[in-house]
Amino acid sequence: MLLFRWLILLLLLGAVVSFTFYVATGQPRFKRYGLRTLKWALIAGFGFFAVLILERLA
Repeated sequence: MLLFRWLILLLLLGAVVSFTFYVATGQPRFKRYGLRTLKWALIAGFGFFAVLILERLA
């Protein structure tokens, strides 16, 4: 569980850094990186909560 928490935290931090670079430079590649990283952070978050819910049910 600790691994999932760190993974989600690092992915969200990476998305924030990418969006900051996008705002600072205006290069659209950083926006793409940020959106891609945010997508995977959300997927990891949903997976984390799915595991928590399945543990409660079992």
